[in-house]
Amino acid sequence: MSTAPVRIKPRPFEVVVSRVIQETPDTVTLDLFTGNERIDYKAGQFLTIDVHQFKVLGRFASFLEDLKKRKEPPRAYSVGSAPHEPFISITVKEEPYVPGVSAYPPLLSPLLVHQTQVGTRMIVTGFTGAYTLPDEPEPGRDHVVHICAGSGIVPNFSILKEDLRVTRRYRHTLLFSNKTYQDICYADPLRQLERDFPERLKVVHFLTRETDPRYFGEKVRKGRITAEAIRELVPDLDRALFYLCGPAITGWERRKAMETKSQATPRFLETILEHLHSLGVDTKKVKRESWG
Repeated sequence: MSTAPVRIKPRPFEVVVSRVIQETPDTVTLDLFTGNERIDYKAGQFLTIDVHQFKVLGRFASFLEDLKKRKEPPRAYSVGSAPHEPFISITVKEEPYVPGVSAYPPLLSPLLVHQTQVGTRMIVTGFTGAYTLPDEPEPGRDHVVHICAGSGIVPNFSILKEDLRVTRRYRHTLLFSNKTYQDICYADPLRQLERDFPERLKVVHFLTRETDPRYFGEKVRKGRITAEAIRELVPDLDRALFYLCGPAITGWERRKAMETKSQATPRFLETILEHLHSLGVDTKKVKRESWG
């Protein structure tokens, strides 16, 4: 008789920022020290941070709560480290405020990206999320295809490191979309993973706004990820599991579309899902995680 997996209830714990890594102009990785305590989690999961613990955000949080008529919820951040690594890290991209597109100005991400220093203490709660690899590989499914945009790479980076270095169950292909070459998060670590596991990892970048021709080549392509590119780079669609992470239509955008009796504009996640549908990929073989 099989037994159900033990579910670990998310709990709060204190961390200290031990290192701040500038990944891109608007993105940082924060290495979080937990003392001597070992915190268990699965690659691909996320933790949450309550904004109310930061005094500097107090008046902004109160103002937004007055506007929204509800308490500001904790913010979720995917864990970019892997369980076998001796630290926990999160990678945070500053959320932009775009008039007519964003419902409210961002609250926590600007603080984490631009003002967090080594030694900063905070309470985080973890871990949550089912965006993880199966505990046991499905027969005939030995290829994981990661299709990500921007900071959507974070949970997939954790999954890649853990499976390539520890569990060793899959081959991996990463199709990674960014605006410019400077926007690529984890560029050097991804190259190192490719060098370490040439038979098990292939990375192809797609740059939508890059104008410098020096960056383009076999592994760096101009434009968006298309259905044709997926078919070319993943010839064994029937053997693949797909993990998608990136911006999706927000609840605010859906409400606005309903009010104006219009269609919300598809974003990255909806577009990739449509590509996979056109290629005949079984939706049961697709996992997704969105932000935006």
